[in-house]
Amino acid sequence: MGITNPEQDISQILFTEKQIAARVEALGMELTEAYRDKKPVMVCVLKGASFFYIDLCRQMRCHLDMDFLSVSSYGASSKSSGVVRLVKDMDTDITGRHVVIVEDIIDSGLTLSYLRELFQSRRPASIRTISFLDKTARHPAELRTDYCGFEIPDEFVVGYGLDYAGYYRNLPYIGVLKPEVYRA
Repeated sequence: MGITNPEQDISQILFTEKQIAARVEALGMELTEAYRDKKPVMVCVLKGASFFYIDLCRQMRCHLDMDFLSVSSYGASSKSSGVVRLVKDMDTDITGRHVVIVEDIIDSGLTLSYLRELFQSRRPASIRTISFLDKTARHPAELRTDYCGFEIPDEFVVGYGLDYAGYYRNLPYIGVLKPEVYRA
């Protein structure tokens, strides 16, 4: 793993900082229209969605509540363990509220499925999901998000909040990680 220069571990940039900013702005406008009078609870799935979440909420021009939760299904691996574990629950009571779950990436769809079921049990007025990235080839169609930043190929990507073993989150773009980095 390139310690001094993480960019040496990137084989290709999929989305530049400028492309990301434009897409997040467009999504913020779309959510503003959808939730203008509903005061949604925007729920960030930590840690990966944090960059997207903050930028998205700043683009929304309506009243909203912000909350956070943390789940784990990867650990330090490049593959999901197949088990989703709630690490930190949110603080807001969502009963009767409009909820938007903000994810970084939909891969297998396991985390999204778990969160939809968990939130549904809390009796919100509605649940919608938005994911910055979606690997549509890796999950069933019924696990698609309601809103999506970008669909991507089945590559291991990092940057803009997405990591491998805790590294690369701070890259301002989405890049494909060289296989020799995560297969080593």
